[in-house]
Amino acid sequence: MVTINSSYNGGLRCTATHGPSGVTLITDAPVDNHGKGESFSPTDLVATAVANCMMTVMAIAAERHGIDVKGTTVTIGKEMSSDAPRRIVGLKSVVTIPLPADHPQRALLEAAALSCPVKKSIAPEIDASVEFRWLG
Repeated sequence: MVTINSSYNGGLRCTATHGPSGVTLITDAPVDNHGKGESFSPTDLVATAVANCMMTVMAIAAERHGIDVKGTTVTIGKEMSSDAPRRIVGLKSVVTIPLPADHPQRALLEAAALSCPVKKSIAPEIDASVEFRWLG
């Protein structure tokens, strides 16, 4: 189990410390929710976690098969609800992979990205669609 220690700093800002590494990050409430928006919001971190997890799991699969996916990017759009309670309703991703569309391991790499544990943890009522773009 990984422990993360978080503290409230005031001004709608929090600091989280990753137990194993000691690395810290700061979150701010977004401007549209009474904050300064000077850093990632907690819901931004959910979107970031989906994007980075998809790339990481895909890279693990790629390494097992001797495929270089360096340069892969994910652009993810986070959509919040307009009604109460405030919540994420959309996490739409575009995964851009610098390999040809006819790559022999395309299905393996796409399946790996879609199987990331963060994406699998997203509630089914959230639109978490993924588009793959192959640019090789």
